[in-house]
Amino acid sequence: MSGLKVVVAGAGGRMGAAVIAAIAATPGLVLHAALDRHDSPGSGKDAGQLAGLLPLAIPVTSDSEAALAGADALIDFTAPAVSVHFAELAAPRGLVHVIGTTGFTPEEDWSIAKAGQAGARIVKSGNFSLGVNVLAGLVQQASKMLADYDIEIVEMHHNRKVDAPSGTALLLGQAAAEGRNVDLATHSVRVRDGHTGARVNGTIGFASLRGGTVVGEHTVLLAGPSERIELTHRAENRSIFAHGALHAAVWANRQPPGLYGMADVLGFAE
Repeated sequence: MSGLKVVVAGAGGRMGAAVIAAIAATPGLVLHAALDRHDSPGSGKDAGQLAGLLPLAIPVTSDSEAALAGADALIDFTAPAVSVHFAELAAPRGLVHVIGTTGFTPEEDWSIAKAGQAGARIVKSGNFSLGVNVLAGLVQQASKMLADYDIEIVEMHHNRKVDAPSGTALLLGQAAAEGRNVDLATHSVRVRDGHTGARVNGTIGFASLRGGTVVGEHTVLLAGPSERIELTHRAENRSIFAHGALHAAVWANRQPPGLYGMADVLGFAE
């Protein structure tokens, strides 16, 4: 069967199922293999059925070496350490590796960048939604134009999300920092508790909410004298991330090895 041969990591999870369904609905893409932990509830089950489709005769496996053999691309919404491992496997194979995992340490980010230098074609983003990436561009522009306004980023996700702030919130925070030409790491405020004193000018605040089944909501507030601007994105279905990740895979398949972001995929990068 012709087409871009795609492996889905985390196939038993909600994002994995959404990616498998999106592959089935996209001409030119073929599900090559489905990966998950050996102790995953979906281990050994048919990948199609896990995604709510007809059986595809592709059982979910934990054998990454076998799954990647003959593959073109890997879509990865898993965990930071797992994504680093997959990047190291992708490099010598020259694979496309699309990473939607969030919560990386600086050391893990460095390892992924190194894999891009070693032969993998990596697209890594805190969010693969077209709308969110357009929002990031708007945030960067607004932050630059409203240089004296306070910036606060509020995000809410479902009660099973394990990292905070979300990767999307950090993506938006980075956009705001670039608009101000400052370093996000030294200008962000992640926690406020007790007697914190007055807000420090020029900082970028984050607030994380968790509850229910919220797919993802993000609001960037720019608060100035007597007025406030709110830029908001609400994700209503995980399919937007799945289709964005597959779009990134098709794009990366035509690129040289390296580490890319969605700004590159969508042509927003300068």
